[in-house]
Amino acid sequence: MKRRERTRHLIELGGLVIKAKLDDLTSDDRTVLYGAFLALAAKLKGGEGAANVEVWRRTGKRAFDTEAEEIAARAGDVHRAYERGRR
Repeated sequence: MKRRERTRHLIELGGLVIKAKLDDLTSDDRTVLYGAFLALAAKLKGGEGAANVEVWRRTGKRAFDTEAEEIAARAGDVHRAYERGRR
């Protein structure tokens, strides 16, 4: 992976930590976050790793979809307010 691609990848992963509010929930404690990631990795390596991945994938997709809908609704509200102001 090239340097620029790696940097983007790391920023995106960090964004997921923020999006899940893990920084706030752990008081931005890196050791807690690292420990949680290690526990997650152990679960993935365990016998039910594939089943966990499917559950987490569905949960993540629902969260992304809900966020996209909320953003679209807010954008629609802004657009409607703008249009009302133009009349």
